[in-house]
This record gives sequence, structure tokens and C-alpha cells, in this order.
Amino acid sequence: MRSNRVVRTPGGLSVRLDVRAAVVVAVLLLAALAASVLLIGTGDFPISAGDVLRTLAGNGDAGQEFIIDELRLPRVLVGLLVGASLGLGGALFQAVTRNPLGSPDVLGLGQGATAGALVMIVLFSGSAAQVTMGALVGGLATGLAIYLLAWKRGVHGYRLVLVGIGVSAIVTAVNGYLLTVSDLVDAARAVVWMTGSLSGRDWDQVWPLLALCAVLVPLVLARARELRLMEMGDDVSNALGVRVERVRALLMVAAVLLTATATAAAGPVGFVALTAPQLARRLTRSPGPNLLSSLCMGAALLVTADWVSQRIFGADQLPVGVVTGVLGGAYLLWLLVAERRAGRI
Repeated sequence: MRSNRVVRTPGGLSVRLDVRAAVVVAVLLLAALAASVLLIGTGDFPISAGDVLRTLAGNGDAGQEFIIDELRLPRVLVGLLVGASLGLGGALFQAVTRNPLGSPDVLGLGQGATAGALVMIVLFSGSAAQVTMGALVGGLATGLAIYLLAWKRGVHGYRLVLVGIGVSAIVTAVNGYLLTVSDLVDAARAVVWMTGSLSGRDWDQVWPLLALCAVLVPLVLARARELRLMEMGDDVSNALGVRVERVRALLMVAAVLLTATATAAAGPVGFVALTAPQLARRLTRSPGPNLLSSLCMGAALLVTADWVSQRIFGADQLPVGVVTGVLGGAYLLWLLVAERRAGRI
């Protein structure tokens, strides 16, 4: 049985609360915050969790304040925001396509952002800001191309996935070509970016991500009820008053923006968008889109993976994209086996 409760406000408004989902969200938030504190204290100059908390509260010494506020805190905030954006974007894509494989990793948005970044690196030897802008433009252009190619009196979930896989293959080939024609220095720089890393991130990456999340997250969460109704099919949703194509287009634009901006900030960090919504759904045991829990799961996954990579291999020795790729690949294999045993593939 579902652990639902009805909460009534003094003004007479009734809200149904899923207790299990609320507990999962709270636990994931605590896990993300705990991992963040540990990550801030990890590095060539270790800082205890207590000292980290005291410094964040404004009671640390000058050396700790510089290390935390200027060097480590921006990196952790970028990790939290990128993970949250990828988790929410992945949940939106999987809900719209009604397919557990309908994530930005599979649809080719990460590859599109990579193509934009490679163009700036290989052809123009662009600065970090130009590479970020190129990745953002590449991701948005790829998302627009997939949507237009999949359009036929509306966008069907499986058609969107198939078109995305095709576009992903084409863009991957283009990326390979760009790497082959680049010189050694640019190729090395491009490969590091393509792996996905939080190394060297500062406040310049934090503010755009924070502003985008402040606008898009409330907008998306406000559409959660309509998105849940859309999972019953377009005909039923239309009968219940949902303007399906309008809502679908709005949510896809939001998902593409979240994914492209996250990729521009940290590179194509693999599999977070694929695994976070599925793990969140298994924890909440809810059939809905699980938007908030997916957001929290993505943030917790990414900062935990970055902490693991630093603890095992040292600071900046192993990009976080390698860790998420290994974990996500193992999860994808498990998901395919589970789907096959259930007779769905």
C-alpha cells in the first residue's frame, strides 16, 4: 500500500503527501550535503568535517577560508548543480518518452554539446568561456534537431528515442573527425573535456547554473501533475484537459536547457541522467516521474562519485566522468538484463 497522507492548510487547501517519497528526498538531500562536506575537506590539504562546517559558518581561519571559499566550494557547488540538472533532465526525458533508456546520454545531447565544444577547441582554439558557449549551443542545436526530426503530428516517445540514437551516431562520427584533424595539444585538451570533470571549476560556472536552476526547477515541478497524467497516454491526457503537445514541448525545452548547461559547465558527465531517475523510482516505489527525488539523486550521485575518485586516486587524478561512466555502464547492463527477463525487450 502507498503511504499517502492528506495535509490540509488553515486556508482550506488539501495536499496529498507521499510520505515514502518525502523521506527519500530528505535522505538524499542529507546524503548530498554530507558528501559535499567530505568533498570540501578532501585534497592535498585535508580539512576535517568540523573545520569545514565552522569555516562555512564564518568561523574558520584565513587559510581555511581561502581554500574552501575560493578553491573547493565552487567545485562542489558546480557538482551539486550539474548532478541536479542532469537528474532532473533525465527524469523529464524518460517521462516524456515513457522509456527508461530515454535519457540525454542515449539521445545524443551530450554528444551534441561535445561537438560544439570540439569546434571551439579544434577550429578556433577557443578560451574556456568560448568552449562553454560552444557546448551550450551544440547541445541546444542537437536537441532542436532531434525534436524537429521526430515531429510527425506530435512527438511519439519511441520515435524520439530512435531519432536521438541516429543523431547521436552522426554527431559521434563528427566528433571523431574533429579529433583526427586537430593537433596534439588541442586533442589532449579536448579528450580531457570529453571525459567530464569538475577540476578547476570556479564561481564563473556556479552563477549561470544557479540562475538557470532557479528559473527552470520551479517551472518543471509545477508541471509534475500534468506530466504524470501524460504517462497514461495522449488521448487520456487530452480528455483530462492537458494540452499535451504544448506541455511536452515546454518540458523538452527545459530538459535540453538543463542538460546542455550542465554539460557546458562540467563536460559530458556520463550516465547520471540515465541512472538517477531509475534509482530514485526504485527508492520511492512511485510510478510517477519522481522529479524532485531524481534531482536530489543526481546531485548526491555526482558529488559522491567525485569524492570517491579523489579518495582513491587523489585530487584531479581521475575525472569524475570516468567514475560515473563505470557505475552507469554497470547499471545499464543490469537494466537491460532486467528488461529482457521481464519480456519488455
